[in-house]
Amino acid sequence: MDFSVEYLKIDQLRSLQSERLVNLIGYLEQKSGFYQEKFKAAGISSHDIRSIEDITKLPITHKQDLRNNYPFGLFTVPKNELQRIHCSSGTTGRPTVVGYTKEDVDLFSEVVARSLNAAGAQPGMQLHNAYGYGIFTGGLGLHYGAEKLGMSVLPISGGMTTRQVDLILDFKPEVICCSPSYALTIADEFASRGISGDEISLKYAVLGSEPWTEIIRGHIENRLGLHATNIYGLSEIIGPGVSMEDWEEKGGAYIWEDHFYPEILDPVTQQPVPFGEEGVLVITTLTKKAMPLLRYWTNDITSLYYDSNAKRTMVKMKPILGRADDMLIVRGVNVYPSQIEEAFSHVKGVVPNYYLTPIEKEHMCVALEVDVEIDDQFVKDQHLPINSDEYSDFIHKFERSVENEIKRRVGITTKVKIHAQDALPKCEGGKINRILKQK
Repeated sequence: MDFSVEYLKIDQLRSLQSERLVNLIGYLEQKSGFYQEKFKAAGISSHDIRSIEDITKLPITHKQDLRNNYPFGLFTVPKNELQRIHCSSGTTGRPTVVGYTKEDVDLFSEVVARSLNAAGAQPGMQLHNAYGYGIFTGGLGLHYGAEKLGMSVLPISGGMTTRQVDLILDFKPEVICCSPSYALTIADEFASRGISGDEISLKYAVLGSEPWTEIIRGHIENRLGLHATNIYGLSEIIGPGVSMEDWEEKGGAYIWEDHFYPEILDPVTQQPVPFGEEGVLVITTLTKKAMPLLRYWTNDITSLYYDSNAKRTMVKMKPILGRADDMLIVRGVNVYPSQIEEAFSHVKGVVPNYYLTPIEKEHMCVALEVDVEIDDQFVKDQHLPINSDEYSDFIHKFERSVENEIKRRVGITTKVKIHAQDALPKCEGGKINRILKQK
């Protein structure tokens, strides 16, 4: 594959983006009844869009627009020209449906192959694909991208963790992809067999579908003996492969902005924020055919920056802080689960498997209940008899130390309950929801 576009000079990239945006608006004027109405309501036409700088004149597209046009109202090609259809589970309402032409599937494969290459994968390596197959875009997206890069693929999907580990030991793949929480579940299975990271064939982990922190990365890398990087995407845009960390750089993910133009907007005013500030990530698909989207409101909170020391010239996004609708307001303080995780990661002995339950009084969240695990070895090192008064006092003090650290770093009150390692439910593939309803 040719990865030279990743190194374009900024003025060359802007010229390419401008050309593709102008072509896209002309295409939507002809093919999309949905956007024809949007343009008419906004009083704009293709003549008003001359370069990528004009993108702020265009309307914002929300997930509700997809639901309102269920199932195929946003498609710009007839159904018989589609090669693939994916959709969400629909657990929170009507599912969102996305379609792909052959050109779209090729594009999907290209950006995933580009992402895998940035993650350290090379032609000839084997991918252990533990993302879910089916209507979810992750499994098939990584599968096709890996094959395009020249890898072989084991399409095992999620679950059956014991079998997953058996096959990793037998087949010796170099790369694994799954959610970060499921990577920890796999690491636990290896540990239960007494197998350390340096005995495992895996060299690279491509992880996504949920926000995760540096403490999670450290646990995964140390326990599996590999480099872990974040892949980002969402079905409405294309699936995984919208952006990707480099395995040597980490910390920020390149957005493949020759295909996906990013903006950051204020979550309340929906206006652009100064470059480098946090807000909601909004993406325009510049090259999709079956269902192009203008300024799609992803609901993910992040910021954009250019790294002068980076390998590539494309923009980077910082790790997702959370989703705008996952934000909790605790006595007036805006809090995301990743902030709680980052705070308690500074307490020695905490295992990053946790759940948050809002504590509400008079329709206001006044505190959070935090259920989190403690490391077995850390407990053993205390040499305290289980069920003794000394042990109970140790756990009580440990809970207070976690509460104090969260208070110091996040500024909110929590009620921490410590559980033995492996006592809380684990991820068995796919995403994990860290926020529970009040008991």
